[in-house]
Amino acid sequence: MAAGYGDLLRTRHAARLLTGTLIGRLPNATAAIAVLLFARSEGGSYALAGGLSAVYGAANAIGQPLLGRAVDRCGQPRVMLPAAVVSALGMALFVVVGLDPLPVAYAAMLVAGGFTPPLEGGLRALWPTVLGREDRIHAAYALDAVAQEVMFAVGPLLVTLVVAVWSEGAALLVINVLGVAGALSVVMSPPSRRWRSAPREAHWLGALRSPGLLVLLGSFFFVGLALGAIAVGSVAYADQHGGGMVSSYLLSALGAGALVGGVAYGARPWAGSPERRLLVLVAALALGYLPLVLVPGVVAMTVLAGVAGVFLAPALACAFVVVDRHAPRGTVTEAFSWLVTTFVVGNAVGTAVAGPAVEYGGVGPGFAVPGIAGAAGLVVLLAARRFLARPVAPQGAEAGAGPVAESLPGTPSGAAAEAVSDAVHPGPCSPAAENDRNRAAEPGFRAGHQA
Repeated sequence: MAAGYGDLLRTRHAARLLTGTLIGRLPNATAAIAVLLFARSEGGSYALAGGLSAVYGAANAIGQPLLGRAVDRCGQPRVMLPAAVVSALGMALFVVVGLDPLPVAYAAMLVAGGFTPPLEGGLRALWPTVLGREDRIHAAYALDAVAQEVMFAVGPLLVTLVVAVWSEGAALLVINVLGVAGALSVVMSPPSRRWRSAPREAHWLGALRSPGLLVLLGSFFFVGLALGAIAVGSVAYADQHGGGMVSSYLLSALGAGALVGGVAYGARPWAGSPERRLLVLVAALALGYLPLVLVPGVVAMTVLAGVAGVFLAPALACAFVVVDRHAPRGTVTEAFSWLVTTFVVGNAVGTAVAGPAVEYGGVGPGFAVPGIAGAAGLVVLLAARRFLARPVAPQGAEAGAGPVAESLPGTPSGAAAEAVSDAVHPGPCSPAAENDRNRAAEPGFRAGHQA
């Protein structure tokens, strides 16, 4: 198992891209706690801090697919690095002005959240070119999901460490400087600089015109909802069982379960359709959420939380593969960014729904929300599985794909392939070259009419 992941990370550029992406995403992963701590240090209420975080999250949810579409059109360096710098400047403005004047603080949150670069979707768009083989790509998606769990655990600890050593404002600045450094590391890498999306049909819906992608987004909205509800339920459970660290036990167990499941899932190849495998994984995920409604003692509840997390990272890793297969030509970064947005929105809705459930029904009904949400996610996949059965045709299906064959899974990616990539010199925001895996001809595509 470890040897397989070691081989993947020893692939040229792989470790750099994964590490740079994780560091670049730290501002997003830590924004909620960092903004809360800073707002409180400036004398703001919890309600005000929550409102600022909500503005950041809403702007982030809107900005990710828009910036992802820009990346598909213009390439990664032209979009991601400027976006990272603008986002960091927005957070720096927040540190400088504090909470007075308040409209400026909210505007700073809009800028910081809205310009967060789509590094997550960008990395997944790069994996096929960097790794080549299909089995390695699947393992990379699993490792990506696992690393995400680690990042969301380590990020808040880093924030609290900087606060303890320095201050809340310094924590915001340090995290965002690290974010810019991570983005710079990614966009300066040869795979990022060479990557170009496929030419795309002019369509205002972009990636959302894929029925299969819409089905997946609908399902994972409910998965995100379940996770948001679990966070609220864990806090309410802790209040009834001694408070203190009890809620962190449950959430840490959930993350540990996801880490173990993701590592195990990515350590072996999987036969058959990823769409069918996703159905099984989401079904297992939904079943894992149901026992939480029993709310037993702390030890048993912690074990149940760990079991509930086991299938989360595998389901996410499989979803990444399905997104890649269903994204319309020239929209792969945007498609991955839509998955991020859907998950974030679902998480926020889950928090909003679980609050009243706990308030009026207690902890048990609060933990019923993730069970119901998991079941709803499975129902969406089952009800619309005919759309998932029609992925975009494999790359190379279009006649005359020609010189971009180096990005095909299983094909050589040596010096000759790099020479072909380096020979392409697209102009600003021109999708003239392609490393996108979804290059099947689509009905209605018109050469020279691209968006």
